[in-house]
Amino acid sequence: MSGSGQQPQGSEDVSGAGRPQDGAQVPVAAGVPAGVPHPRSVRSYVMRAGRTTEGQARAIETLGPRFLVPYDPGRLLDPVALFGRSAPTILEIGFGMGEATAEIAARRPEDDFIGCEVHEPGVGALLKRIGERGLSNVRIIRHDAVEVLEQMVAPGSLAGVHIFFPDPWHKKRHHKRRLIQPPFVALVASRLAPGGYIHCATDWRPYAEQMLDVLSAEPLLENTAEGYAPRPQYRPLTKFENRGLKLGHGVWDLVFRKR
Repeated sequence: MSGSGQQPQGSEDVSGAGRPQDGAQVPVAAGVPAGVPHPRSVRSYVMRAGRTTEGQARAIETLGPRFLVPYDPGRLLDPVALFGRSAPTILEIGFGMGEATAEIAARRPEDDFIGCEVHEPGVGALLKRIGERGLSNVRIIRHDAVEVLEQMVAPGSLAGVHIFFPDPWHKKRHHKRRLIQPPFVALVASRLAPGGYIHCATDWRPYAEQMLDVLSAEPLLENTAEGYAPRPQYRPLTKFENRGLKLGHGVWDLVFRKR
């Protein structure tokens, strides 16, 4: 959740994944040539130099072996093995400090959540929340979510994807860094099961307009609303978002489903 002001391994293999059989094709993003797993030179985030607190570091040390999933290119995630049950799986991209992630997981115990975040303080903060709330339906991959989608998520396997307050990259010359672009949306759509959804939220109107245009242009997706969607009840208002709303700032939710 590296938005406009939002804050945003143990040695044990807990990925619950299985190696593809010999000769099996590892899924890659639409339009990516075979044998070129990570051709992107432009990323949608920068590595912040945030400080990991003692509590966050302790959470990583004590809870990491159970809840952190190693990034392993070509090793497809097996949610049943990962969570010990068969349940809808939702991927969250850029969960920041994990406030919304933990709240949604608590509100939806029937679903399983995999969060991708590159920043260590955020990973530690979410692990701390997992421990405090006794959550069992959350796992974390500390890696670039685009590469996770390309290399570790099977086509048609996700019930949903959450992208809350991605960095809007306000300056025009930086718009190419925005996450919500046609190739990325096509990749997400390919990983969704039929009826699966993508839920985006932003507090930057120009980015909301771009999101609506890009999502509407993806043929595999259909809008669940006429334009922007009402905020689904499962998405909580964060402290930052509440402050912004009190100052008159807008927030736009978009919810699209796979046809």
